[in-house]
Amino acid sequence: MARTDLNQLTWFQAVAEERSFTKAAAKLGVAQSTLSHTIRQIEARMGIRLLTRTTRNVATTAAGERLLQTIAPRFSEIEDEIAALTALGENPSGSIRLTLSDHALESVVWPKLKPVLSAYPDITVELLLDSTFRNIVEEGFDAGVRLGESVEKDMIAVRIGPDWRLVAVASPEYLDMHGVPEHPQDLVRHICINMRHETAGGIYAWEFEKDGQALRVRVNGQLTFNNSYAMIDAAVNGYGIAYVPEDIVERHTASGLLIQVLDDWSPFFDGYFLYYPSRRQNLPAFKVIVDALRYRD
Repeated sequence: MARTDLNQLTWFQAVAEERSFTKAAAKLGVAQSTLSHTIRQIEARMGIRLLTRTTRNVATTAAGERLLQTIAPRFSEIEDEIAALTALGENPSGSIRLTLSDHALESVVWPKLKPVLSAYPDITVELLLDSTFRNIVEEGFDAGVRLGESVEKDMIAVRIGPDWRLVAVASPEYLDMHGVPEHPQDLVRHICINMRHETAGGIYAWEFEKDGQALRVRVNGQLTFNNSYAMIDAAVNGYGIAYVPEDIVERHTASGLLIQVLDDWSPFFDGYFLYYPSRRQNLPAFKVIVDALRYRD
């Protein structure tokens, strides 16, 4: 078979990802007829159908999808390496896209990120806040932030924060009315404020541990959030017991707005880690972000 034209493969990638010859041609800046002819040439040379065409859309065949999954990450690696080479001798620049939770942002990432943005004005950062465990490669993120126990084994992981724990808190008024739980199992008889993790099994089952005994308790209540700060506000206003990160509720317990319960049952979790595929580490702008976020105890 004749040597493959890499430029033609990039045209195939555009059609496969856009699922449209019209959109792909506009993206590439070529005539639609030229693009269609090129795809037919590739298929004829390979002796296999790569795309199925209808009057409404274009879809990859099984062979086309396999080809797309083969070439797309490799072309991305080439682009990253070229960007890294271009940046040699220049101020780091570029766009970094991260996915993380609200707690990770407020407690670890944002305090360390602010001076970086001031020192490197050519670096731009996009932060998507949610509690969803995302596939950073498929969804176009440069990196994500998760607890150490949740990071995939095939990713590079860099610790960016200390271990921390969740604590159960409630307002004095709530505890006066409903009593103080002495054991995690007592929570099933209390009004609790739930946390939803969209892709980690739905409603979070509260995790406790003491003297080697681990317990998971599913609680009930009137409210469910996917945001720790909203849970704290609801607890302050007497809507029940919340299980939230200790560091962001300390000022509320110090002031007496909230009272911590079941303290000896609250275990520590692995701290936050920045995780990413290996090919990202060569980009100068990304190196700046990783070094700034790295945990130094």
